Amino acid sequence: MKDITEQLEAIRREVARRDGGDLGELVAVLVKRTYHADVEDVWDAITSKERLPRWFAPVTGDFREGGSFQVENMASGDILQCRPPKLLRMTYGGPNSIVEVRLASAGEDVTDLEVEHTVPVAMAGSGAGALYVGPGWDQGLLMLARHLGGEHIADPLADQNSLPGQEFSRRSIQAWADAVRASGTATEDEITASVTAAATHFAPDF
Repeated sequence: MKDITEQLEAIRREVARRDGGDLGELVAVLVKRTYHADVEDVWDAITSKERLPRWFAPVTGDFREGGSFQVENMASGDILQCRPPKLLRMTYGGPNSIVEVRLASAGEDVTDLEVEHTVPVAMAGSGAGALYVGPGWDQGLLMLARHLGGEHIADPLADQNSLPGQEFSRRSIQAWADAVRASGTATEDEITASVTAAATHFAPDF
């Protein structure tokens, strides 16, 4: 893995609360990263059943609008919108847990990727709920960067659970705590409790 600080700083994080219509108020978690690859290559990496296991996990199903998918030993969902190579919107782990992936060209062989994950406040509790998903998205963006950079990752899950992987997550948790504080969407007590829970899940050996 490249320098952890460099990898963490490559990711931009935002947390917000906003109106979700019939769902009530939402907590929105947004991660952004720029990749040195063209839009078509990044799109293929995040939707190809052949490539997904190389950096994320095996996925079954159909990445088309109206299709559904299952991530091995993780969440399942339905594809709500699929507009290659720019937009993928899906449920993830539940009908009110929505993930939207947006890609945009930022120059020759450069792509800006955004992942926005929204859930009702009733599920998240407060903006501190970002700490339950944000570090996982950070790991995903890191693993994608390594894959697009040509690195062979024998077992992505084992890599994330290794001591270097957990150190990345430990520091990612602190970065997300800072993002929640900056958003003003949670109390300090809520943040502290969520940091502890996130550390137990993402970095149990620290």
